[in-house]
Amino acid sequence: MTPPLSLQDRLAFRNGNRLKLGLFGANCSSGRAVTMVDERWSAQWPDMLRLARMADEAGLEFLLPIGRWKGYGGDTDYQGSTFETVNWASALLASTRRIGVFGTVHAPLIHPVIAAKEFVTADHVGEGRFGLNVVCGWNEGEFEMFGVKQRDHEARYDYAQEWLDAVKAMWTRTDEFDINGRYLQLKGVRAWPKPYGGSRPMIMNAGASAVGQDFAIRNCDALFRAVKHSGLGEARSQVAEVRERARQAGRELSVYTIGVMTCRPTRAQAREYYEHCTLEQADWSAVDSIMALQQINPADYSEEAFRKVRRDFANGLSGFTLIGDPDDVANDLASLHEAGFAGVALSMVNYGLELPYFCDEVLPRLVRKGLRVS
Repeated sequence: MTPPLSLQDRLAFRNGNRLKLGLFGANCSSGRAVTMVDERWSAQWPDMLRLARMADEAGLEFLLPIGRWKGYGGDTDYQGSTFETVNWASALLASTRRIGVFGTVHAPLIHPVIAAKEFVTADHVGEGRFGLNVVCGWNEGEFEMFGVKQRDHEARYDYAQEWLDAVKAMWTRTDEFDINGRYLQLKGVRAWPKPYGGSRPMIMNAGASAVGQDFAIRNCDALFRAVKHSGLGEARSQVAEVRERARQAGRELSVYTIGVMTCRPTRAQAREYYEHCTLEQADWSAVDSIMALQQINPADYSEEAFRKVRRDFANGLSGFTLIGDPDDVANDLASLHEAGFAGVALSMVNYGLELPYFCDEVLPRLVRKGLRVS
């Protein structure tokens, strides 16, 4: 018998911090910085293990990986070296004490019976600290590696719904059952053990389309939504709207976002380093490869607009830029919380080198703002 653990405690990461913080993309080489600088993130296991323990000791809430199977090429083969995320999560959960660790899983690529068992295994390793990030996939080259044909946009979410329903059934049902769906035909299914503590893992999704948001409202506890400085006012109303829609469906949905951080003792130093990595040393061939995969054509933009889009992709494939001294970064994080975001997943050029300064300087400022406890 395992001690009881409520879903509410899971969703709060078992603490009272009003603004949840995590690290995003550290399982991939270069992280989310499409840069050629020598100090870019290695994503080698010893570095990731040190990072996870550092984040755990600092009280951060979560580690969120990217589900990546194939790099983007370029001079650095951007994100070309990655660890499979559920095994990665299990290993890190076994090596930490408090922090939550997510697995990011492409529903069309992993059979739900295998997936449900993997998730429960990780959840028991972490004593209820595992979370599931469900993705439907968009990179055709990755699907070709599996011999799987990508479905059209709406059908992707139809399949993901059936897949997630099957996973949840294996998490909860105590009898032997069949599944006869449009996509899945499973006979005599049974699955033990169940998730740790009598509750299920936290589920998140980052669908940006209307179909994706509907999926999150029906199924998920957290929705990731990208936002930029210029769109913060609009994001406030959008976050309120999606949360209200979830409440009308009888559910609570938290909204998280992504922060691309460069924090230095002075604003000038932070801006200088950001410009150096993002413009002067960007892996532009990798950026162009990513944009081509997403069918972003320069012919559809003015020269100035395309240059801006290209720069956004070099900026960690977009995200809210947190550039400045510790006061600037703390103030921007407070602004995101005021806009309704429950938490922020942070990326950095080198997580291991930059996280200590963030913990020493920014976290105490967030405590003084009443957003976190010391």
